[in-house]
Amino acid sequence: MPETALPETLDEDRHYPLDLHMHSTASDGALPPREVVRLCAQRGLQHMALTDHDTMAGVAEAQQAAERLDICVLPGCELSTRWSGVGIHVVALMPQGVQGALVEGLVHQRQARIARAEVIAHQLEKLGLPDALAKARAQAGGERPLGRPDFARALVAAGMARDWADAFKRYLGSGKKGDVKAQWPEISQATEWIVASGGVAVIAHPLRYRLTRRKRGLLMDAFVEAGGQAVELVNGQQNADATRDLARQLVERGLYASLGSDFHFSGGHAAPGSMSLVPRTAAPPIWQHPLLAEHFNVPNAPDIKGE
Repeated sequence: MPETALPETLDEDRHYPLDLHMHSTASDGALPPREVVRLCAQRGLQHMALTDHDTMAGVAEAQQAAERLDICVLPGCELSTRWSGVGIHVVALMPQGVQGALVEGLVHQRQARIARAEVIAHQLEKLGLPDALAKARAQAGGERPLGRPDFARALVAAGMARDWADAFKRYLGSGKKGDVKAQWPEISQATEWIVASGGVAVIAHPLRYRLTRRKRGLLMDAFVEAGGQAVELVNGQQNADATRDLARQLVERGLYASLGSDFHFSGGHAAPGSMSLVPRTAAPPIWQHPLLAEHFNVPNAPDIKGE
């Protein structure tokens, strides 16, 4: 395990040598898990979590690669959920790997993704992309369930969009024909899967959702009631004032603060470990959580939430 210098508190504006939200070819990322690990090590990270969408299929490869590098891999995944009609993502940090209720939960998520991809393909065919499912499959380069980014790349390849962002803006983003709502579980159910399976549930990128501050607070309240324990205080690049305000909401609810880039591919908007400065806050850092302290080599981590 690498030597760490993780503080007990987030008491100064700085970056930290970890990234707990990243994707690989096990879902919609561009790099195989081993390459994500190698890139993290090259960028000086000491800890990382591989959190592919609704799967932990890439974790074993990532951990094997990490054995040869000075970095620790925390198993994880990112679950798609619903709350009050809004799509919310929840990161599952699973120190013991996939087990318990989460096993069946991921089966449900896989089936929902497969069904959604078929509907997306049908919608895009009506908009002028023939054989959309096959074209997206070719972009994915494997047999994993397809996601909207695979269809975005297919649209670009067919000349129907300039780039990935344009494909979402015109066809796949919120309110567009390709924005198909899958039968995702309620956030309470997904959170219960994670907690019952020995994991830590984390609301992903809370500032990205189209929620007022009040509604974001209500989301956190519902999450806490279901057993949720943490929120991504920083995910990629954020407005500093919004981040400090988010930190206050975490402190009010006794939630741990997690950090991640949401890395998908090199040359994109985020690189491993690339994120805004973490503000000074009384919100406890995620590595102080009792279930994760051993992974992060944190001795005598306090049981802040009485778990």
